[in-house]
Amino acid sequence: MAKSAHTAETQLTIWRRRLRWQRLSNYLFVMPAALFLLAFMIYPVLFNIQISLYDMKAINLVRGDAPFVGLDNYRAVLTDPVFIEAARHSIAFTIGSIIFQVSIGLALALFYNQRFPGSHLMRGLYLIAWTIPVVVTGAVFRWLLDGQFGVINWALRTIGLMNEPIFWLSEPAYALGAVMFVNIWLGVPFNMVLLLAGLQAIPHELYEAASIDGANRLGKLWYVTLPLLRPALLAVLLLGLIYTFRIFDLIWIMTRGGPVNATQVLPTLAYKLVFEQFIFGRGAAVLNLVFIILFVLSLGYLRVIRREEAA
Repeated sequence: MAKSAHTAETQLTIWRRRLRWQRLSNYLFVMPAALFLLAFMIYPVLFNIQISLYDMKAINLVRGDAPFVGLDNYRAVLTDPVFIEAARHSIAFTIGSIIFQVSIGLALALFYNQRFPGSHLMRGLYLIAWTIPVVVTGAVFRWLLDGQFGVINWALRTIGLMNEPIFWLSEPAYALGAVMFVNIWLGVPFNMVLLLAGLQAIPHELYEAASIDGANRLGKLWYVTLPLLRPALLAVLLLGLIYTFRIFDLIWIMTRGGPVNATQVLPTLAYKLVFEQFIFGRGAAVLNLVFIILFVLSLGYLRVIRREEAA
């Protein structure tokens, strides 16, 4: 009796050790990813917050004696006319890009959801724009939109829509719209692919039932397609907002925020404050404000996704 009790106690001890080792091994598997996040995401954010609380410039960055100013950097950038203008440009650039990207992407998804010869090939060609690096795309469109030697001006003059050349990237009235046009061209394939996947997940029987009830194409779109496509549309909208609001590389390659701050957005403003004017504290404050906006949008995205999964 005592021997069996001892054996049971020994097996229980072994089982507990195995359970503890299994739990420890789970943490060990997660540790590389956790260390990566800590080193390349969490630490830079915390360090950027620290910099934004100091009047850090090039001279005191080396000496390490930057004075603590608290929230003065945030007050300075929030009252700066250049920051307000850049914020307006960011909002206009984001909203304008998202409206056209989603609208055109949805129209193309509806078109390519039909079966016709060559649809798969044509659909794949749209992805070329998405796979090309942004650096290459920005450089190519900067040449296409050139006022003197650009292909777009040449084509418009050839078909008689233009008499005098337009300097698309050099005139403040056209610069933001020109960069927005390129960003729309870049984002349409991504929207089309996601929305097309959502369309193909809708059961065909629902359309047959709608036809029996007498619904036309517009009725099927309004009462069947759009309600069932709502999760994909929300994902496209929120992901597009997050990506477009933080965009930097395309604008910097094409206009560097000019002319006369006509295409200045918050990320390019932060870059200029840090790497051109060496006002590290204010640049960090701008980046933190952008981070807060993107963090709120990300929380909204996660909340919407969880709500859709629970529904």
